[in-house]
Amino acid sequence: MAMAEAARAPADLKAQALRLFARKRLLSFGAPAAILAYFVYVFFAFDIPGLAERARMDNAAILVSDAYSYKTHITHDNRNGGLTMAVEGENKGTYPKGMIPDFVTMTGEDAARIALPDGYAAEIEGSTLRFDVPDYGRIVVRVEGRDIELDLPTETTPDWISASSSRVDITTPGGRAIVTRARTEVYRYRFGWELFWFTLDSPFYGKSVGELASLAVSDQQVRPGVGNLAAMAHDFWNNAMWRHKDVLWAIFETILMAFLGTMGAALVALPLAFVAAANFSRFASARFLMRRFFDFVRGVDGLIWTIILSRAFGPGPMTGALAILITDTGSFGKMFSEALENVDDKQIEGVQSTGAKPLQRYRFGVIPQLTPILLSQVLYYLESNTRSATVIGAITGGGIGLLLTQAIITQKDWEEVSYYIVLIVLMVMFMDWLSGVLRRRLITGGGEK
Repeated sequence: MAMAEAARAPADLKAQALRLFARKRLLSFGAPAAILAYFVYVFFAFDIPGLAERARMDNAAILVSDAYSYKTHITHDNRNGGLTMAVEGENKGTYPKGMIPDFVTMTGEDAARIALPDGYAAEIEGSTLRFDVPDYGRIVVRVEGRDIELDLPTETTPDWISASSSRVDITTPGGRAIVTRARTEVYRYRFGWELFWFTLDSPFYGKSVGELASLAVSDQQVRPGVGNLAAMAHDFWNNAMWRHKDVLWAIFETILMAFLGTMGAALVALPLAFVAAANFSRFASARFLMRRFFDFVRGVDGLIWTIILSRAFGPGPMTGALAILITDTGSFGKMFSEALENVDDKQIEGVQSTGAKPLQRYRFGVIPQLTPILLSQVLYYLESNTRSATVIGAITGGGIGLLLTQAIITQKDWEEVSYYIVLIVLMVMFMDWLSGVLRRRLITGGGEK
């Protein structure tokens, strides 16, 4: 009997081992297969093939070029007559009378010849546009009453020309032209962010760095009674196109929004965390309600709180700060209460042995233990909320987020969008560096390495 059981034991072990290997083999091949099947489902469920077909790479190319370049609009009013030239087509960037770009040659009161890169050229004569394309020929577009006539050198219309009876759009590597019943426009692209430093009405516009440096140290004042350096700073600061003054204030609003929301949440959450901590609150019902309160306020996303508060209090940076405060109160309350439940009781007992009252025990026996965790989490959330404040500001109407949204809505000033994105990245990098410095100084007591 014993010998039979001894002989059966290795067989049972072998069968058990085989089952274990089979289970591991199934897991090794089954899990990747399930993940692959999920990605295949996502590929078709989200219509990735259709998305690729609907993608407009020509629009994407225009958007990218707008991000690092600017375009000058040469516009003819086909209804009232008159020729205007403006950077990005804005009134603030309109060339004053008697001042024209260097690539434009006036051939009449209502006519101009526009030199474009790579051998492309355009000519506006009243409501008629002539557009020369190398290796293709001349395109002529005329506005005749309520119709637009298009004459091409070929019988078929190339794919870079979109034409109808009410609009003709020509998009080439050398430039772009749009003709409607109301106006004829030619766009001339150039690298850079035009008018970033000085607008067209500034006496410092168009001057080189050397010329500006020479004027800065010169005694001959460009504006009587004002030093040249001060005049340069004034014109840059009050730039109507790029609004540097408004942008700096928007950056300050965004950081202030994040600071008020984060610090306010920490101040509110700290005393409430004592109610939620099991070793500091005797009443289980109070602990339960406080923890569910923390779950509720942090369970609702900050953007939802932003929409609710904007309906209640109206748009503004303070609304965004309150949304951050409410959301972070729940997060801080949970973290602080868990930290309180893990404090060392020996330090509290040591303070109590001196005859300290309850508030004194908390102040000298608990808070010093919480300080590293509190500061670390608060500084991290401050850095994170700087990014969140940008999105929240776009909804509540404050900070750099509002300017970014306005620039995107216009669908034309993508160089301004690039500018704001660069500023947001620099702001986040600065807050990351600042929070790191403060964390080292306040928690470890050391300076920056």
